[in-house]
Amino acid sequence: MTAHPKRKKSKSRAKARLSHNAVTPPALVECPQCHSPMTPHRACPTCGSYNGRQVIDVETKKKAAA
Repeated sequence: MTAHPKRKKSKSRAKARLSHNAVTPPALVECPQCHSPMTPHRACPTCGSYNGRQVIDVETKKKAAA
């Protein structure tokens, strides 16, 4: 047999436990090259640059997806 709670948990206790599960929006910064929003510490999906240099060829990536 499995364990069962001895008393019912109140609504406030249950909701207090779930209060830390809120979804937060992703952090966005502005790309220094193209000024589009991007996530920090990642290559820009629009222009393909990171840390002042080109790291992703965006033209090839678009052709491969199509």
